[in-house]
Amino acid sequence: MKRLIVLGVAMAALALVLAGCGGGGEEQKQADPVLKIGTLSPLTGPYAADGNDIRQGAEAAVAVIKAQGGLPGFSDIVVVPADSACDPKQAVAAANKLINDKVPAVIGAYCSSATIPASETLAEEDIIMITPASTSPAVTERGLPYMFRTCGRDDHQAPAAVKFMKEVADVKSVFIVDDKTTYSQGMADGVAAAAREAGIEVLGHEHVNQGDKDFSAVLTMVKDRNPDLFYISLQNSSSGATMVIQARRMGVDAILMGQDAVFHPKLIEFAKADSEGMFCTFGDIDTSTQGYKDFLANYSSKYSDPGAYSAYSYDSAMAYLLAVRAAGTTDPAKVREELLKLSFDGASKKVSYDEKGDSGSNYTVYQVKDGQFVPYWNSLTGQKY
Repeated sequence: MKRLIVLGVAMAALALVLAGCGGGGEEQKQADPVLKIGTLSPLTGPYAADGNDIRQGAEAAVAVIKAQGGLPGFSDIVVVPADSACDPKQAVAAANKLINDKVPAVIGAYCSSATIPASETLAEEDIIMITPASTSPAVTERGLPYMFRTCGRDDHQAPAAVKFMKEVADVKSVFIVDDKTTYSQGMADGVAAAAREAGIEVLGHEHVNQGDKDFSAVLTMVKDRNPDLFYISLQNSSSGATMVIQARRMGVDAILMGQDAVFHPKLIEFAKADSEGMFCTFGDIDTSTQGYKDFLANYSSKYSDPGAYSAYSYDSAMAYLLAVRAAGTTDPAKVREELLKLSFDGASKKVSYDEKGDSGSNYTVYQVKDGQFVPYWNSLTGQKY
């Protein structure tokens, strides 16, 4: 009898173990997968302020979708960040890391010189890439079907800057400096060409190196040639702030103007009073819209105030998530179809993409006034604010 009881208990226990293992295995097979979204941006080094804005913008978009109940077919949505350091080689290594992490989409990068090689690596695996910040025309001119851009383009930004110089600031001469990066030099070249076409004399176009701290040599040239406007095309706001401080302290009294990489609250934080009155081009973000207000409430609850590209990154990630929801899958071809159909009121603008992957440009000239950037002139309307 004891043997029968022991045998019965053992068989019951074995049945429970097998049932547990079998049930768990079935449950695991049926569990919805986690959707991973990669971000590619400089998280360390001199460009980290913009790079972390990009990461945080994507995270904020994911938080909104999760608060709405997530996406059907996925148990969770997570952001997988990778550091490009604005370096072409590191950007490719970071892209390969994200491929190994099995992300179906990447939000990034920041520097065009990093975005272009990284996008080619991601394209080999049919991974969608949406840049919130890379403005070089080459980003979307290479025929890559899964490359999208939410910000504007340099071949729109440069003419907008020169139109402001000619029609608003009545500039007759300009001196241009860049740091030889793909973006900054391309932008500077565009400004120089547009200025000459507009009849503005280019008194000089010089180059500095990334990481330079002492700009006295080039600023001596600027002061000696005495342009109406000094155009600063550098890759980040900290370098821009350093050049602004040194220019003012060396007695350069020209109008100061920068592009969208220099446009960042950190410029004002570092340069302080020396940045007062400076102009920068950047996309026209209407902070009165509901789309921006919703973004700001979510972003500010988790991080500090948004940076220059926070809203563009938020919209880039939101665009991908909405396309996945519409497609019902992360299949790249189907998601691409939905991205091309997409139109929504984002934080940065009304977001839609053309066949090349571009979303249009809406550059505005901002001025530093009382310690903050304020809209000054709209290039689309030709009107001051």
